[in-house]
This record gives sequence, structure tokens and C-alpha cells, in this order.
Amino acid sequence: MHYYLIIALQGFCVYHCVVQKNNYYWIFAIIFLPVIGSLLYLFMNVFRKSDIDKAQENLTAVINPTKKIRDLEKKFKFSATFENEVRLADAYLEAEHFEKAIDHYEASLKDVFQNDFYVISKLEEAYYFSSNFEKAIYYAEKIKDNSKFNKSKAAFLYGLALEKIADVNGAEEILKGFNAPYSRYMERLELANFYQRRGKLKEAKELLTEIVTEYEGMSKQSYRQNRNLIKKAKELMTTITA
Repeated sequence: MHYYLIIALQGFCVYHCVVQKNNYYWIFAIIFLPVIGSLLYLFMNVFRKSDIDKAQENLTAVINPTKKIRDLEKKFKFSATFENEVRLADAYLEAEHFEKAIDHYEASLKDVFQNDFYVISKLEEAYYFSSNFEKAIYYAEKIKDNSKFNKSKAAFLYGLALEKIADVNGAEEILKGFNAPYSRYMERLELANFYQRRGKLKEAKELLTEIVTEYEGMSKQSYRQNRNLIKKAKELMTTITA
């Protein structure tokens, strides 16, 4: 089995080398050093450096999450650009340092960037998860007329924030916008939870039934991606009697 995998790897590398017109010496390395030569060729000619750097960055963030923030803090201190400040704010938000994230997002909203959709949507997110729902709504309403807003995470959090301040009709209108077959399982599950909280048990059960039955027509990849949400939908169904 391993022999055939190595042959297939060699074949791909030789084909890629010929098509891309890379230096011919790679072909000798691939043929006479099957594993090492092929792997070297892949890393030096097929995998993009940006992809490798991104993977390394993500791995570092998991192993040492504070390093990413420290590096971005140094980068921002050296060059206080809009991009560097927003990347630092993103890192703070990811680490749930909401106050620091908010400070940097708000500081970046100046000059030509004062209406930047991305930054305002992230500000909404930071305020929502720090339980300042009025501020989250304030920033959501600054961008809700933008074409990017519909079906975005910002719109979803806007609906949840409206419920938090007891605007249940407004919340329902926003959350119902995410109810589309074979998609948006997280948002649809939250809509079902919303219906249950509001005592709309019939609507909740109907939506959960749709979610649970849809998995029969899913591709394997789609099911793998959503199986935990499907499981939660099944569990929620058992608590509803309507």
C-alpha cells in the first residue's frame, strides 16, 4: 500500500514539475529519492509560503496564545497603522480581552476608516460578549443598511441583543432571516431556542424537526461539520412537548 502511495506522490510531483517548467534536477531528486525528494519538492514548489506561515501562526497561537498578542503589540507600537491596530484588536477579542479590543477598535475608527464595516461589526461583537447590549445594538444599527450586514454574524448578534433588551419582535424578525434549509444550523438552532424561550413550542418543534431530518440528505462532509448541532437539535426536541 505504501509503495503505491509513494508512486502516486512521485507521479504528481513529476507532472507538476513538467507543467510548471521547474528546474529539471527536481525530477532526478523525485525519482532517486522518492520520499525525501517528493516532500522537498512539495514544500518548496507546491505549498505556498503564505499557507505554511499561516499554519505555523495558528499552531503558535494554540500552544502559546499570549505570544500572538505580544507580537502584535510590538508591531503596533513600532508602526501604529490602521491594519496593525485592527489585527491587535482582533487578537484581544479572540482572547476575550473585550475592553482592550473595544479600545483599539474604537481608536481605529477615524479619518477614512470611520465607517469601516469590519471594525464596526467587530465592535458590536465585543460589546455583545461583554454584555453591553445597548452598545452592541448602537453599532449594529450603524451598519445594518450595508449590503454585507444581511446574513452576517453582526446581524445574528443584533437579533440576540434585541432579545436581551426585550425587543422580542425585532429579535424574531432578524433571527427568522437565517432560517434557510440545509444551511445556517447554528443560527437556526438558536432560533429554535428563541421560540422555546418565548413559549412558541409549536414553531420550535417544527424547526427542530426540519433540522434533524435534513441530515438524511447531507453529504458526508456537511454532516461531519454539523453533527454536533444536529445532536443538540435532537436533544432539544426531547424537551419540547407541543
